[in-house]
Amino acid sequence: MSEAEQRMLAALDSIQRNQEQQLQRQAEALALQREQFALVQKQFERHEHLQDRAEQIQDRSAQLVGVARKVTFFLLPVLVFLIGYVSWLMFR
Repeated sequence: MSEAEQRMLAALDSIQRNQEQQLQRQAEALALQREQFALVQKQFERHEHLQDRAEQIQDRSAQLVGVARKVTFFLLPVLVFLIGYVSWLMFR
């Protein structure tokens, strides 16, 4: 083999090694991206769970406020009447 052929083979061998290194780096980058995607997906699921829980709490508190309004609507006139009656009894 001539010197030019040996240099060409060495260059081709170097190119092949560089391509293998590049493929290895791409595989590592892909694995890292998969890990990051799994982490983001887990965080999204957790966020979704927290959002659902917050909506349940808000619904429950809205129900409680509605009940409190209804009770106040019926209880307030009764209290006013009783206060008036007791006042009338005291000052009669």
